[in-house]
Amino acid sequence: MPRHGKKYREASSRYDKQAAYAAPEALELVKSLAPANFDESVEVVFVLGIDPKKADQLVRGTVSLPHGTGKDVRVAVFAPADKESEAKEAGADVVGGAELVEKLQAGGEIDFDVAIATPDLMSEVGKLGRVLGPRGLMPNPKAGTVTADVAKAVGEFKAGRIEYRNDRYGNVHIPIGKVSFEAGQLSENLAALSAEIIRSRPAASKGRFVRRVSVSSTMGPGVKVDVSHLEDFAKAYV
Repeated sequence: MPRHGKKYREASSRYDKQAAYAAPEALELVKSLAPANFDESVEVVFVLGIDPKKADQLVRGTVSLPHGTGKDVRVAVFAPADKESEAKEAGADVVGGAELVEKLQAGGEIDFDVAIATPDLMSEVGKLGRVLGPRGLMPNPKAGTVTADVAKAVGEFKAGRIEYRNDRYGNVHIPIGKVSFEAGQLSENLAALSAEIIRSRPAASKGRFVRRVSVSSTMGPGVKVDVSHLEDFAKAYV
């Protein structure tokens, strides 16, 4: 049986899969090749020159995409009672303290995409390591999700700030918008993310840092991006 459907195979035949395209051209291709009848996400994969087994080579942080991801981000805030109203007014979808931790420990539904915690609640939130950790939802100071200024953090994540982190293979895989976005919006989002990834290079990383980049829609084929001009592309937009 074929691995991919007819629409995917037809899209794959309409461009040179071995060629590396300038970032704006690659994104135009992704938009034209998207095969589905729904508004697919546009995703990027950075293959980085790091050893993900070494703690001093991990890549993690947050970046604000100028045009967001096109997704309605649900934010949970773990905070003491005197901060709960502040979080709700900022737009948090789930708010609570120790009682929320207990609810999730007992198997409560995790219906949020980002978790933010105040520093004084981390001793409680730490109990959720096995629940939130595997989903990449554990609050972390490096990601800006452990903070006393919960209103600011909620506002930023609602407006398009996203967290990135390398996987166990040393890759960063992240959405940068929707197929319905204008190509210029996708380019600006990719440029902002590229600039942040380049900036986050660990001092211990040796050789070429950004080794390969590809972009694709949810159901479409991957298109290679020419990494030799990636830094100039990022600077031109940011």
